[in-house]
Parts: sequence; structure tokens; C-alpha cells
Amino acid sequence: QVHLVESGGGLVQAGGSLKLSCTSSENILSFNYVAWYRQTPGKQREMVARLTGGGFVAYADPVSGRFAISRDNAKNAVFLQMNNLKPGDTAVYYCNAFNNSPARDYWGQGTQVTVSS
Repeated sequence: QVHLVESGGGLVQAGGSLKLSCTSSENILSFNYVAWYRQTPGKQREMVARLTGGGFVAYADPVSGRFAISRDNAKNAVFLQMNNLKPGDTAVYYCNAFNNSPARDYWGQGTQVTVSS
């Protein structure tokens, strides 16, 4: 069982920044990709940013240009730098590690991000 532990959430004013961290108990390069998702009550969890083992990144349109995903391979850590935050970014943010074959899909416990207007 792989454990993912997020940290860095909190309350911030609109226009501010936060940096989320996710530490994995296993080598993050053993996964096809690591990603950040977010979820608000009553809505489906949505992908925010994804980083493949090969270094390719993808962002959801609402956060493109404001958020940046990165990793520290030596620390098995993944980060999400969030700038120019908006009230619409308020959500619980989850770290995800996914591998296609063998199939492995792990989630962290989530960290709350609240952006006030």
C-alpha cells in the first residue's frame, strides 16, 4: 500500500498564493504519472494538473497559467504552486499517483484550500 500525504492547504485571500505538497511512501517515478485533483461538495473530482514520469505536464483550463506542478524525485514529493488564487479555486485538493500496468491508483487524504474574496 502506497501512502500519499498532502500538506499546505489553508485560507488565503483572492490574488494570493499557496503551495501544496504531497509526499509518497514509494518512488514517484514508479508511476505513469502523479497528479493533483480537486473536489467541491456535490461535484465530481476534477483533474487540476498532471505530471508524467517523462516530465510532460497538463493543466485544466481554469488553472492554466496560474498553477504549476513539479516534483522532487529525491524526496518522492510532488508540489502544486498556486498563484493568483480565485474564490472558484476553493476545494479539497487531492494528490494522486497512477500506474497503468500493473494497475495502481492511490490517493491522499486531501487538503482544504479556501480562497476568500
